[in-house]
Amino acid sequence: MMPDEIETRLAAASAIAREAGALARRTYRGRPRGKRPDFKGHQDFVLATDAEVEDLIRKRLAAVCPGDQFYGEEGGGTFGENVWVVDPIDGTANFARGIPHFAISIAFVRNRRTEVGVVYDVMQGELYAAARGRGATLDGQPIRVSGIADLGHATVEAGWSPRRPPELYADLVRRLKVAGANVRRAGSGTLGLAYVADGRMEAYCELHINSWDALAGLLLVEEAGGWTNDFLAGEGLTKGNPVLACTPELAREFAELTGLRRDPGGHNPSLPEGDGAGTSF
Repeated sequence: MMPDEIETRLAAASAIAREAGALARRTYRGRPRGKRPDFKGHQDFVLATDAEVEDLIRKRLAAVCPGDQFYGEEGGGTFGENVWVVDPIDGTANFARGIPHFAISIAFVRNRRTEVGVVYDVMQGELYAAARGRGATLDGQPIRVSGIADLGHATVEAGWSPRRPPELYADLVRRLKVAGANVRRAGSGTLGLAYVADGRMEAYCELHINSWDALAGLLLVEEAGGWTNDFLAGEGLTKGNPVLACTPELAREFAELTGLRRDPGGHNPSLPEGDGAGTSF
């Protein structure tokens, strides 16, 4: 990818995320009080705001990059050589419940490799952005993973997915707690990954996550000096995968605790030799 392409796409995604965030924020603040959330599945809310925000992002990206394809969580689309992968609101359950912890995730993928990633924390007004090889920023300032190497001082967010049995999630949390890590769950994988990149937590893991929730955040972590599993291995782009992102100092320990290993063909060598045994839980 040429440098001007990187700058154009990164600048566009950043501006669009802020505009879309303003729309989501207005809707959140103007939502009816006491109204019961709508459901489209167990603990999975559907809101008109999702579709409105996604439509805005889709139209703005099409105007700037008309040759690119688009795939959004709500409206779908096409996965191709150059594709934007978007979650208009990650943390929809928080949004619906009146909890101000949700984000917009915009990632640009070329030939199955994420090149641009933007995460906008809607209610905090914080914009995380990264382009491959150019580092990661928060509101324009460089960010780095925490560098903590002691598991007893580490905080990890363990995301829950309805696509995996709850017993597996409970066992994952148990193993992390027994090992001494502080475990939390805040309801947005996108923000969880951004927090790892910004040194607010040491790790994020989930038994299964979709690409639109993870790609932008994973690039943030990589560009902030962190370690990530090879999320796009196999059918990760279209069907999702398990995810692990953490400080490189704790990569071996978290890989062993979660059962997740770096794909041998991955490009990030941060995990010490001998822990590239494939991707599985």
